[in-house]
Amino acid sequence: MSTLGLHWLGHASVVLDLAGARLLTDPLLRPHAGLLRRRAAPPRPADWAGADAALISHLHHDHAELGSLRLLGDTPVLSAPANAHWLAGHGLPGARGIGPDEWWPVPGTPVRVRPVTAVHGHRPMPHRPNATNGFLIVAPGMRVWFAGDTAPYPAMRELPELAGGPIDLALVPVGGWGPRLSGGHLDPVQAARVCALVGARHAVPIHWGTLHAPASRRLPPGWMDRGGPAFAVALAREGLTGSVLEPGERLALPVPGSTRGVPDDVSAP
Repeated sequence: MSTLGLHWLGHASVVLDLAGARLLTDPLLRPHAGLLRRRAAPPRPADWAGADAALISHLHHDHAELGSLRLLGDTPVLSAPANAHWLAGHGLPGARGIGPDEWWPVPGTPVRVRPVTAVHGHRPMPHRPNATNGFLIVAPGMRVWFAGDTAPYPAMRELPELAGGPIDLALVPVGGWGPRLSGGHLDPVQAARVCALVGARHAVPIHWGTLHAPASRRLPPGWMDRGGPAFAVALAREGLTGSVLEPGERLALPVPGSTRGVPDDVSAP
């Protein structure tokens, strides 16, 4: 049986290896994102080398850090059209806009990617576009939902239909870079509930335990470590399974089988 490889680099940055494709979500590859600092050492170049594409959910600095993105060279960087236009104008030659109903085929593989809704309109930036989305990643036998940053919304229940079948893996945010979340985010309990809403077979919490502001020394002790374990408890209450990783940790998930393909309307150009 083949496997899906997952390497959580911290915060919203995940390396996915499936069906011959390597995809990188919201890459934060340096020690900082603006004023925010990483608690542990940044990823090594070998951790994310060879990516076929980077998936950018939105342009907040902790999700689209320009210094990190420039390390990718001409790797395709997929985001909403307005975001991609802005990224291309700031030194990202691989920036490509992908529309809300568009499937993007990873060259040379059976893997397809499309954006999906994310509700994350709080704290709009005056100097960058504010388009937001998550992504569906579909390969034979495996369907992955990368939620991006989002609040819950009822149409999440439609994600399996958009993916052409059950969501096998959900990558869901459960925290942030402070002990309190602003609007447009999921707390651990909400994240578990949306995993149940989409019927996720397995879930991995992200967007926690990684970044902090310089003032965090004055914040309640242990706040950075609560999101993942709290999500695990809430997920178990929903009757679902998941894996709580530490930044830098890897996971291999079996692919149920290659008989389940991609949606009928997904085809290479």
